[in-house]
Amino acid sequence: MNKRIVIIPTYNEIENIEAILLKVLSLDPVFDVLIVDDGSPDGTAQEVKRLQKSNEGRIHLLERKGKLGLGTAYIEGFKIALAKGYDFIFEMDADFSHNPDDLIRLFKACATSAELKEENLPGDEAGNGDMSIGSRYINGVNVVNWPMSRVLMSYFAGFYVRFITGMKVQDATAGFVCYRRNTLETLPLDQIKFIGYAFQVEMKFTTWKYGFKLVEVPIIFTDRTKGTSKMSANIFKEAIFGVIQMKVNSLFKRYQA
Repeated sequence: MNKRIVIIPTYNEIENIEAILLKVLSLDPVFDVLIVDDGSPDGTAQEVKRLQKSNEGRIHLLERKGKLGLGTAYIEGFKIALAKGYDFIFEMDADFSHNPDDLIRLFKACATSAELKEENLPGDEAGNGDMSIGSRYINGVNVVNWPMSRVLMSYFAGFYVRFITGMKVQDATAGFVCYRRNTLETLPLDQIKFIGYAFQVEMKFTTWKYGFKLVEVPIIFTDRTKGTSKMSANIFKEAIFGVIQMKVNSLFKRYQA
């Protein structure tokens, strides 16, 4: 069985879904895909079902009734991926803002030398991480097609998270991530509270508090060219105030595997 699966939450991604699925499925080493669709009225789930017929066992689909939030989509996806026995579980957007080719680099950052050799990849590229992060800011600012206001907001959000939490991750809001199986098995997934972009911060913070190794991999983030962004003011509010709440709550928790 393939060891890797990419979880992609979708809502109205009919313009991107075929292309992103075919690209991910074409990669070597092999990656399977789990689409978590929140009742897209544009037919995204129906297109996934069509593609499942010619890619048997490689494309999985979870259909949910309505927009239930990014965080809950990933939590449900994590549980399905663990139940199916995958060893490396990835998060990625559907709109090509994350380059699918970089999935291989995220895998290498979490793999051991032995695991890379099993895939006929150079063993000396192993990162031995428990979580790898596709980082827009580890080597300067690598964002394409965003307005300067959004670049600045995102960049300083990372500084804000580091200041409040003490975590050294440069791109704490990144949504392009790989987890080793043991990492997700250890984290209390049902206690993850945030559902917007603060979810990404909470997952990294919780992983870090449990003593796991986080590795940042430099990527180039390119804003979507098709479809509509799901960003909103409420998402940023959750991230800003949620980080403080998360830090305060952590003072009363014990992080033990």
